[in-house]
Amino acid sequence: MKKEALTEFESEKILNSYLPIARNQLIKKLNELKLKKYPLVLKIMSKQALHKSDIKGVRIVHNREELEKNFNDLIKIAKRKKLNLQGILVQEYHEGHELFIGIKKDPTFSHILLFGLGGIYVEILKDISMRACPIAIRDAESMINDLKAKDILYGARGNKININLLKKLLVKASKIPIKYPNLQELDINPLIMNEKEAIIVDARMVLE
Repeated sequence: MKKEALTEFESEKILNSYLPIARNQLIKKLNELKLKKYPLVLKIMSKQALHKSDIKGVRIVHNREELEKNFNDLIKIAKRKKLNLQGILVQEYHEGHELFIGIKKDPTFSHILLFGLGGIYVEILKDISMRACPIAIRDAESMINDLKAKDILYGARGNKININLLKKLLVKASKIPIKYPNLQELDINPLIMNEKEAIIVDARMVLE
């Protein structure tokens, strides 16, 4: 069967039933925008540009002037590259630890849940724990404790996260393949976490 890679907007519509998603709005004109609280993140949404940062398709803006300039810049990039543009995703900005949650469909073990530090650290550190889906709370705890960098999550530098909430989110994520057995890949990177909240600010899914 043919694989279909979903945009972030399409992926997050599915994930919204399981995990907290950063408040966002997909627009084609600035006068459609209802989000007012800065900073905001702007992202090109196109299936021809799933790796948005590669084409400078992600911008952070702090006021109306920056919003207008960067929105117009992204529209120009999409036109220049002749992208089939779904729109510009405008998203609330969140700060905290960047974490990674992923799912891969393995030919032998079926769906595998992956967890580690997010952002650039996924590729650099390769500090990832894995379990077969679905998992229980005790499995989520052991996944966290498997990480070499677990002390960062427990507040080694004073910025701890809500570990109990993280365990619940890992369990919820592990159940996604029950409803979507055709899920081939899921990359949530990053999931932003702090002591109070956890918010997905970027995600990508591949379905078969």
